Amino acid sequence: MLALAAAAALAFVLAAALARRVVPDPWATWAALLAGLCPPALAHSTAVLPALTAGALLAGAALCALAVRERPLMRSAYGGAALLAVLPWLDPWLLVPALPVAVLLARWTARRGRALVALGTVEVQLGSLVFYVALNERLYGGPTPLAVEDGSITGASSLADHIERLPRLAELLVGRDVGLLRWAPVLAAALLGAWLLWRSRRERLARAVAGQRDAEHAALLALAVCAGQVAVAAFATPRLEGPWFPGTQLVAALPCMVPLVAWGLRHAPRAGMALGGLTVVASLWLALTTQWAPPDSDAPWGPLVVLFPAGAALALVAGAGVGWWRGRRQLRQ
Repeated sequence: MLALAAAAALAFVLAAALARRVVPDPWATWAALLAGLCPPALAHSTAVLPALTAGALLAGAALCALAVRERPLMRSAYGGAALLAVLPWLDPWLLVPALPVAVLLARWTARRGRALVALGTVEVQLGSLVFYVALNERLYGGPTPLAVEDGSITGASSLADHIERLPRLAELLVGRDVGLLRWAPVLAAALLGAWLLWRSRRERLARAVAGQRDAEHAALLALAVCAGQVAVAAFATPRLEGPWFPGTQLVAALPCMVPLVAWGLRHAPRAGMALGGLTVVASLWLALTTQWAPPDSDAPWGPLVVLFPAGAALALVAGAGVGWWRGRRQLRQ
Protein backbone atom coordinates (compact mmCIF):
# COMPACT_ATOMS: atom_id res chain seq x y z
CA MET A 1 0.00 0.00 0.00
CA LEU A 2 2.85 2.38 0.82
CA ALA A 3 4.45 1.64 -2.55
CA LEU A 4 1.19 2.47 -4.33
CA ALA A 5 0.83 5.71 -2.37
CA ALA A 6 4.44 6.61 -3.23
CA ALA A 7 3.77 5.93 -6.93
CA ALA A 8 0.67 8.13 -6.77
CA ALA A 9 2.63 10.94 -5.11
CA LEU A 10 5.38 10.60 -7.70
CA ALA A 11 2.77 10.84 -10.45
CA PHE A 12 1.70 14.30 -9.34
CA VAL A 13 5.27 15.43 -8.68
CA LEU A 14 6.00 14.59 -12.32
CA ALA A 15 2.72 16.26 -13.29
CA ALA A 16 3.86 19.49 -11.62
CA ALA A 17 7.16 19.33 -13.52
CA LEU A 18 5.23 18.78 -16.74
CA ALA A 19 2.92 21.72 -15.95
CA ARG A 20 5.92 24.03 -15.39
CA ARG A 21 6.72 23.62 -19.07
CA VAL A 22 3.38 25.25 -19.84
CA VAL A 23 2.90 27.87 -17.11
CA PRO A 24 5.13 29.09 -14.27
CA ASP A 25 4.62 28.57 -10.57
CA PRO A 26 2.50 28.93 -8.50
CA TRP A 27 -0.07 27.77 -11.06
CA ALA A 28 1.74 24.55 -11.92
CA THR A 29 2.19 23.53 -8.29
CA TRP A 30 -1.36 24.51 -7.34
CA ALA A 31 -2.80 22.52 -10.23
CA ALA A 32 -0.81 19.42 -9.29
CA LEU A 33 -1.79 19.80 -5.63
CA LEU A 34 -5.50 20.20 -6.35
CA ALA A 35 -5.51 17.33 -8.84
CA GLY A 36 -3.65 15.12 -6.38
CA LEU A 37 -6.13 15.94 -3.63
CA CYS A 38 -9.23 15.30 -5.69
CA PRO A 39 -11.37 12.34 -4.57
CA PRO A 40 -10.64 10.05 -7.57
CA ALA A 41 -6.88 10.46 -7.06
CA LEU A 42 -7.13 9.86 -3.30
CA ALA A 43 -9.37 6.84 -3.81
CA HIS A 44 -6.88 5.25 -6.20
CA SER A 45 -3.73 6.26 -4.34
CA THR A 46 -3.73 3.12 -2.19
CA ALA A 47 -5.96 0.88 -4.30
CA VAL A 48 -4.44 -2.20 -5.90
CA LEU A 49 -5.06 -0.84 -9.38
CA PRO A 50 -2.55 0.27 -12.03
CA ALA A 51 -4.19 3.63 -12.81
CA LEU A 52 -1.93 6.10 -10.99
CA THR A 53 1.18 3.99 -11.55
CA ALA A 54 0.39 4.18 -15.25
CA GLY A 55 -0.18 7.91 -14.84
CA ALA A 56 3.29 8.30 -13.36
CA LEU A 57 4.81 6.35 -16.26
CA LEU A 58 2.95 8.42 -18.85
CA ALA A 59 3.94 11.72 -17.21
CA GLY A 60 7.56 10.60 -16.89
CA ALA A 61 7.70 9.50 -20.52
CA ALA A 62 6.18 12.81 -21.63
CA LEU A 63 8.86 14.69 -19.67
CA CYS A 64 11.55 12.59 -21.32
CA ALA A 65 10.11 13.33 -24.76
CA LEU A 66 10.09 17.07 -24.05
CA ALA A 67 13.63 16.88 -22.70
CA VAL A 68 14.76 15.15 -25.90
CA ARG A 69 13.19 17.93 -27.92
CA GLU A 70 15.40 20.44 -26.11
CA ARG A 71 18.55 18.34 -25.87
CA PRO A 72 18.74 14.83 -27.40
CA LEU A 73 20.53 12.96 -24.61
CA MET A 74 20.56 9.16 -24.67
CA ARG A 75 19.45 8.87 -21.05
CA SER A 76 16.33 10.92 -21.75
CA ALA A 77 15.47 9.01 -24.93
CA TYR A 78 16.01 5.53 -23.56
CA GLY A 79 14.49 6.49 -20.20
CA GLY A 80 11.27 7.51 -21.92
CA ALA A 81 11.29 4.35 -24.02
CA ALA A 82 11.75 2.18 -20.93
CA LEU A 83 8.83 3.86 -19.17
CA LEU A 84 6.59 3.34 -22.19
CA ALA A 85 7.70 -0.29 -22.49
CA VAL A 86 6.25 -1.07 -19.05
CA LEU A 87 2.75 0.23 -19.82
CA PRO A 88 1.25 -2.75 -21.71
CA TRP A 89 2.18 -5.00 -18.78
CA LEU A 90 -0.12 -2.93 -16.58
CA ASP A 91 -3.01 -2.74 -19.03
CA PRO A 92 -2.96 -3.38 -22.80
CA TRP A 93 -5.31 -0.45 -23.39
CA LEU A 94 -2.60 1.89 -22.09
CA LEU A 95 -0.92 1.51 -25.47
CA VAL A 96 -3.45 4.00 -26.85
CA PRO A 97 -2.55 7.01 -24.65
CA ALA A 98 1.12 5.98 -24.86
CA LEU A 99 1.15 6.08 -28.67
CA PRO A 100 1.50 9.88 -29.14
CA VAL A 101 4.32 9.97 -26.58
CA ALA A 102 6.15 7.13 -28.35
CA VAL A 103 5.76 8.77 -31.77
CA LEU A 104 6.94 12.20 -30.61
CA LEU A 105 9.81 10.72 -28.60
CA ALA A 106 11.17 9.01 -31.71
CA ARG A 107 10.41 11.96 -33.98
CA TRP A 108 12.04 14.61 -31.81
CA THR A 109 15.07 12.40 -31.21
CA ALA A 110 15.53 11.82 -34.94
CA ARG A 111 15.03 15.51 -35.79
CA ARG A 112 17.85 16.42 -33.40
CA GLY A 113 20.28 14.34 -35.43
CA ARG A 114 20.08 11.17 -33.35
CA ALA A 115 18.37 8.83 -35.81
CA LEU A 116 20.14 5.75 -34.42
CA VAL A 117 19.02 6.58 -30.88
CA ALA A 118 15.47 7.14 -32.15
CA LEU A 119 15.55 3.69 -33.72
CA GLY A 120 16.81 2.30 -30.44
CA THR A 121 13.87 3.77 -28.52
CA VAL A 122 11.47 2.11 -30.93
CA GLU A 123 13.30 -1.21 -30.58
CA VAL A 124 13.08 -1.08 -26.77
CA GLN A 125 9.32 -0.64 -26.93
CA LEU A 126 8.82 -3.22 -29.69
CA GLY A 127 10.98 -5.73 -27.84
CA SER A 128 8.84 -5.41 -24.73
CA LEU A 129 5.66 -5.61 -26.81
CA VAL A 130 6.80 -8.73 -28.71
CA PHE A 131 7.67 -10.52 -25.48
CA TYR A 132 4.33 -9.44 -24.01
CA VAL A 133 2.39 -10.81 -26.99
CA ALA A 134 4.37 -14.07 -27.10
CA LEU A 135 3.80 -14.70 -23.39
CA ASN A 136 0.07 -14.03 -23.67
CA GLU A 137 -0.22 -16.28 -26.70
CA ARG A 138 1.02 -19.16 -24.57
CA LEU A 139 -1.00 -18.27 -21.47
CA TYR A 140 -4.29 -16.98 -22.92
CA GLY A 141 -4.25 -17.97 -26.57
CA GLY A 142 -4.22 -14.37 -27.78
CA PRO A 143 -2.04 -11.24 -27.87
CA THR A 144 -3.48 -9.91 -24.58
CA PRO A 145 -5.26 -11.35 -21.55
CA LEU A 146 -8.46 -9.93 -23.05
CA ALA A 147 -8.42 -12.89 -25.46
CA VAL A 148 -10.16 -15.05 -22.85
CA GLU A 149 -13.33 -12.95 -23.15
CA ASP A 150 -16.09 -14.12 -25.46
CA GLY A 151 -16.77 -11.98 -28.50
CA SER A 152 -15.20 -8.59 -29.14
CA ILE A 153 -12.82 -7.26 -26.49
CA THR A 154 -14.65 -3.92 -26.59
CA GLY A 155 -18.10 -5.45 -26.29
CA ALA A 156 -19.13 -3.95 -29.65
CA SER A 157 -19.41 -5.98 -32.81
CA SER A 158 -19.46 -3.26 -35.49
CA LEU A 159 -18.52 0.31 -36.24
CA ALA A 160 -22.12 1.38 -35.69
CA ASP A 161 -22.03 -0.08 -32.18
CA HIS A 162 -18.94 1.99 -31.41
CA ILE A 163 -20.56 5.15 -32.82
CA GLU A 164 -23.54 4.57 -30.55
CA ARG A 165 -21.17 5.02 -27.62
CA LEU A 166 -20.57 8.71 -28.44
CA PRO A 167 -22.85 9.88 -25.58
CA ARG A 168 -20.38 8.26 -23.23
CA LEU A 169 -18.07 11.22 -23.76
CA ALA A 170 -20.47 13.42 -21.80
CA GLU A 171 -21.19 10.66 -19.30
CA LEU A 172 -17.49 10.30 -18.51
CA LEU A 173 -17.40 13.94 -17.45
CA VAL A 174 -20.74 14.66 -15.80
CA GLY A 175 -22.56 11.33 -15.58
CA ARG A 176 -24.19 10.50 -12.26
CA ASP A 177 -22.36 7.21 -11.73
CA VAL A 178 -19.02 7.69 -13.48
CA GLY A 179 -18.68 11.44 -14.09
CA LEU A 180 -15.20 12.70 -13.26
CA LEU A 181 -16.10 16.39 -12.94
CA ARG A 182 -18.83 15.72 -10.39
CA TRP A 183 -16.19 14.54 -7.92
CA ALA A 184 -13.31 16.72 -9.10
CA PRO A 185 -14.73 20.04 -10.38
CA VAL A 186 -11.28 21.64 -10.58
CA LEU A 187 -10.48 19.39 -13.53
CA ALA A 188 -12.95 21.45 -15.57
CA ALA A 189 -10.08 23.93 -15.90
CA ALA A 190 -8.47 21.37 -18.25
CA LEU A 191 -11.23 22.10 -20.77
CA LEU A 192 -10.32 25.79 -20.59
CA GLY A 193 -6.66 24.85 -21.00
CA ALA A 194 -7.46 22.84 -24.13
CA TRP A 195 -9.35 25.83 -25.57
CA LEU A 196 -6.42 28.14 -24.74
CA LEU A 197 -4.09 25.78 -26.58
CA TRP A 198 -6.36 25.80 -29.63
CA ARG A 199 -6.55 29.61 -29.56
CA SER A 200 -2.80 29.96 -29.16
CA ARG A 201 -2.12 27.77 -32.17
CA ARG A 202 -4.83 29.40 -34.26
CA GLU A 203 -3.55 32.90 -33.56
CA ARG A 204 0.09 31.77 -33.86
CA LEU A 205 1.12 33.34 -30.59
CA ALA A 206 4.41 31.44 -30.69
CA ARG A 207 5.66 33.94 -33.28
CA ALA A 208 5.15 36.85 -30.90
CA VAL A 209 5.72 35.37 -27.42
CA ALA A 210 9.04 33.88 -26.41
CA GLY A 211 8.75 30.36 -25.07
CA GLN A 212 5.17 29.96 -26.27
CA ARG A 213 6.12 27.27 -28.77
CA ASP A 214 7.64 25.10 -26.04
CA ALA A 215 4.53 25.57 -23.90
CA GLU A 216 2.30 24.62 -26.82
CA HIS A 217 4.25 21.42 -27.46
CA ALA A 218 4.06 20.40 -23.81
CA ALA A 219 0.33 21.14 -23.61
CA LEU A 220 -0.35 19.40 -26.92
CA LEU A 221 1.47 16.26 -25.78
CA ALA A 222 -0.49 16.24 -22.51
CA LEU A 223 -3.74 16.75 -24.41
CA ALA A 224 -2.94 13.87 -26.76
CA VAL A 225 -2.40 11.51 -23.83
CA CYS A 226 -5.67 12.61 -22.23
CA ALA A 227 -7.54 12.24 -25.53
CA GLY A 228 -6.20 8.72 -25.94
CA GLN A 229 -7.39 7.72 -22.47
CA VAL A 230 -10.80 9.30 -23.06
CA ALA A 231 -11.12 7.40 -26.35
CA VAL A 232 -10.34 4.12 -24.60
CA ALA A 233 -12.85 4.79 -21.84
CA ALA A 234 -15.58 5.87 -24.25
CA PHE A 235 -15.23 3.37 -27.07
CA ALA A 236 -13.12 0.43 -25.88
CA THR A 237 -14.69 -0.25 -22.48
CA PRO A 238 -17.60 -2.71 -22.63
CA ARG A 239 -19.43 -0.83 -19.85
CA LEU A 240 -18.79 2.26 -17.76
CA GLU A 241 -20.53 1.10 -14.61
CA GLY A 242 -18.53 -0.78 -12.02
CA PRO A 243 -18.02 -1.35 -8.32
CA TRP A 244 -15.20 1.13 -7.97
CA PHE A 245 -14.98 4.89 -7.56
CA PRO A 246 -16.43 7.28 -10.19
CA GLY A 247 -13.94 8.50 -12.75
CA THR A 248 -11.84 5.35 -12.54
CA GLN A 249 -11.69 5.09 -16.36
CA LEU A 250 -9.81 8.41 -16.60
CA VAL A 251 -7.57 8.28 -13.52
CA ALA A 252 -4.52 7.20 -15.53
CA ALA A 253 -4.73 10.51 -17.42
CA LEU A 254 -4.99 12.71 -14.31
CA PRO A 255 -1.25 13.58 -14.14
CA CYS A 256 -1.27 14.60 -17.80
CA MET A 257 -4.36 16.74 -17.21
CA VAL A 258 -2.40 18.90 -14.77
CA PRO A 259 -0.65 21.08 -17.42
CA LEU A 260 -4.01 21.92 -18.97
CA VAL A 261 -5.55 22.54 -15.54
CA ALA A 262 -2.64 24.85 -14.67
CA TRP A 263 -3.11 26.82 -17.88
CA GLY A 264 -6.82 27.17 -17.15
CA LEU A 265 -6.17 28.25 -13.54
CA ARG A 266 -3.74 30.92 -14.67
CA HIS A 267 -6.30 32.52 -16.99
CA ALA A 268 -9.31 32.13 -14.66
CA PRO A 269 -7.92 32.22 -11.11
CA ARG A 270 -11.15 33.12 -9.33
CA ALA A 271 -13.20 30.40 -10.99
CA GLY A 272 -10.30 28.01 -10.47
CA MET A 273 -10.21 28.79 -6.74
CA ALA A 274 -13.94 28.16 -6.49
CA LEU A 275 -13.66 24.82 -8.30
CA GLY A 276 -10.62 23.90 -6.24
CA GLY A 277 -12.52 24.68 -3.05
CA LEU A 278 -15.37 22.39 -4.09
CA THR A 279 -12.89 19.63 -4.87
CA VAL A 280 -11.19 19.92 -1.48
CA VAL A 281 -14.57 19.96 0.29
CA ALA A 282 -15.52 16.73 -1.49
CA SER A 283 -12.23 15.14 -0.43
CA LEU A 284 -12.74 16.26 3.17
CA TRP A 285 -16.21 14.79 3.20
CA LEU A 286 -14.85 11.47 1.97
CA ALA A 287 -12.05 11.54 4.53
CA LEU A 288 -14.49 12.21 7.36
CA THR A 289 -17.00 9.58 6.33
CA THR A 290 -14.42 7.06 4.99
CA GLN A 291 -16.94 5.99 2.35
CA TRP A 292 -14.91 5.65 -0.83
CA ALA A 293 -17.59 3.71 -2.68
CA PRO A 294 -20.05 5.84 -4.66
CA PRO A 295 -23.23 6.58 -2.66
CA ASP A 296 -26.69 5.80 -3.93
CA SER A 297 -27.63 9.45 -4.31
CA ASP A 298 -26.27 11.99 -6.76
CA ALA A 299 -22.51 12.22 -6.35
CA PRO A 300 -21.35 14.26 -4.62
CA TRP A 301 -24.25 16.68 -4.18
CA GLY A 302 -26.53 14.27 -2.32
CA PRO A 303 -24.21 13.44 0.62
CA LEU A 304 -22.55 16.84 0.38
CA VAL A 305 -25.71 18.89 0.62
CA VAL A 306 -24.86 20.13 4.13
CA LEU A 307 -21.25 21.08 3.48
CA PHE A 308 -21.68 22.31 -0.08
CA PRO A 309 -23.04 25.85 0.67
CA ALA A 310 -20.29 26.59 3.20
CA GLY A 311 -17.59 25.09 1.00
CA ALA A 312 -18.77 26.99 -2.07
CA ALA A 313 -18.93 30.24 -0.13
CA LEU A 314 -15.43 29.77 1.29
CA ALA A 315 -14.08 28.88 -2.16
CA LEU A 316 -15.64 31.96 -3.74
CA VAL A 317 -14.39 34.24 -0.94
CA ALA A 318 -10.90 32.76 -1.20
CA GLY A 319 -10.88 33.15 -4.98
CA ALA A 320 -12.08 36.75 -4.78
CA GLY A 321 -9.54 37.52 -2.06
CA VAL A 322 -6.65 36.10 -4.00
CA GLY A 323 -7.75 37.91 -7.15
CA TRP A 324 -8.01 41.22 -5.29
CA TRP A 325 -4.62 40.72 -3.65
CA ARG A 326 -2.97 39.90 -7.00
CA GLY A 327 -4.56 42.97 -8.58
CA ARG A 328 -3.33 45.27 -5.82
CA ARG A 329 0.13 43.77 -6.06
CA GLN A 330 0.30 44.30 -9.82
CA LEU A 331 -0.83 47.93 -9.38
CA ARG A 332 1.90 48.57 -6.84
CA GLN A 333 4.52 47.13 -9.17
